[in-house]
Amino acid sequence: MKPLLIGLAAAGAAAALALSALPASADVVCNRDGDCWHAHEHYNYAPNLGVVVHPDDWYFHQHWDDHHHWRDYHEGRGYYRGGVWVPF
Repeated sequence: MKPLLIGLAAAGAAAALALSALPASADVVCNRDGDCWHAHEHYNYAPNLGVVVHPDDWYFHQHWDDHHHWRDYHEGRGYYRGGVWVPF
C-alpha cells in the first residue's frame, strides 16, 4: 500500500510540474503612437485600430524612450489611443 501512495504522489507532483511549464498566453500590444501594454489573453484587434501584437518576451528586448511608452495594465479588453485606455 505504501509504495502505491508514494507512486501516486510522485505522479501527481510530476503532473503539476509539467502543467507549470506550459507557456503563458500573454502578449505585448503596441499602437502606432508607441503606447505599449500587457494583455493577459490573446485578442484579435480590429485592423483599423493600428495595433501590433508581440510575444510576451518582446518587452525585454526594447529600448523604452520617447517613441515607446509602457502603459499601465487595465482589466478587460481594450486598447490605448492618445495615451488613454479605451475599453471595448
